[in-house]
Amino acid sequence: MIHKFEFDGVQIVLDVHSGSVHVVDQLVWDTLGDYQLLSEEEIKQRFSDRYTLGEIEQALGEIKSLVEEGLLFSTDPHQEGYQPRRDGVVKALCLHAAHDCNLRCKYCFAGEGKFGGPTGLLSEETGRAAIDFLIQQSANRKHIEIDFFGGEPLLNFKVIKKLVSYGRERAKEAGKELKFTLTTNGVLLNEEVQQFLIENKMAAVLSLDGRPEVHDSMRPFSGDRGSYEKVAKAFQEYVQKQPPGGYYIRGTFTRHNLDFSQDVLHMAELGFKDVSVEPVVAGNDTDYAFKEEDIPVLMAEYERLTRELLPRLNAGEPLNFFHFNIDLNGGPCLPKRLSGCGAGYEYLAVTPEGDLYPCHQFVGKPEFLLGNVKDGVQGQEIIEGFRQAHIYNKEDCINCWVKFYCSGGCHANAHAFNHDLLKPYQLGCQLAKKRFECAIYLKVKQAGLA
Repeated sequence: MIHKFEFDGVQIVLDVHSGSVHVVDQLVWDTLGDYQLLSEEEIKQRFSDRYTLGEIEQALGEIKSLVEEGLLFSTDPHQEGYQPRRDGVVKALCLHAAHDCNLRCKYCFAGEGKFGGPTGLLSEETGRAAIDFLIQQSANRKHIEIDFFGGEPLLNFKVIKKLVSYGRERAKEAGKELKFTLTTNGVLLNEEVQQFLIENKMAAVLSLDGRPEVHDSMRPFSGDRGSYEKVAKAFQEYVQKQPPGGYYIRGTFTRHNLDFSQDVLHMAELGFKDVSVEPVVAGNDTDYAFKEEDIPVLMAEYERLTRELLPRLNAGEPLNFFHFNIDLNGGPCLPKRLSGCGAGYEYLAVTPEGDLYPCHQFVGKPEFLLGNVKDGVQGQEIIEGFRQAHIYNKEDCINCWVKFYCSGGCHANAHAFNHDLLKPYQLGCQLAKKRFECAIYLKVKQAGLA
């Protein structure tokens, strides 16, 4: 399987199953469409009015060599079927430190941080039990992770500090390396918190939607007062300290800011180099959800962003836009490319009560309750459903060129829109295809192939 696309006059061919990328001229571009359908003689006849015989023979020779090397029209590595691993290893927890929030973000899937239930804070006892659970369930895996999440986790900073200390001790005893991440809206990211993150080399995900008017319209305090001024300042202060654990500025764009490339560039102007701005996922009953007529606009906006990022890349001052990250020299291991994030079996979410769910976006949905960190996992049937939700079990994915990069899309989005883990969210699919074309183009330009 191959995928052909053109970006600003550069003709690019991706060999899907090998991952090889080729920049080709017009003759090869034309010939590839018929290469597996016609004989060489038929191809020569078909293009004889446009190219000389020598040119056609040279192009066919180049294509044949690439095919023989497994770099074009390569076979599917799992065409006979794929069976996911069954070792039962949990590698990461999304630990909900707080089911409460000090902002009232309009697109929040967590319902003001409460996830459909009462407000609550994670106790030190339950947090310790979650860490013990992770260490036990991670078996022989050395590297494990915990992301403090919410609501707003810094509402429970006192307990987070204790749990980081406890986690470090337990990991050391078990011969493991435990990485911590904190996802925060920035309202409480004061000097003490910043210093704690730096000293513990914790990664940080910092929520900012872009330009002041965009951010304030969607991420206000109670009473509709904007939060941009407070959080942007805190994020700048923190990032200027060059935190060793790294960071990502993480935003959401909606139908209200279809020109989201301007928000990415605004973040760059603020000094942020690692940025993720993602499309909102929302029902049609909201005024900020995307409509079908928005898709061409969004596609064009990704292209516009690509053209903005290219000069920065060429100048040696790249902006690391998360959705344009792609490794053409191997990337993630094959199981991860087939199954994605591992939600439901490798990656689990833990509520303040210690309840286990497949990921943070399934929290509060009783049909996805897996058990509790103190009693262990009970919902083996649910786990198996997530384990089997890989690209070879999704009809829409099997013959899709982007399958090894998007890994079948987000399970939560599939369930929210189609009530089926095996039916991907189609708008997400369309945007993913455009993003990866942009990413491949940037890699091609960076490598000097065009």
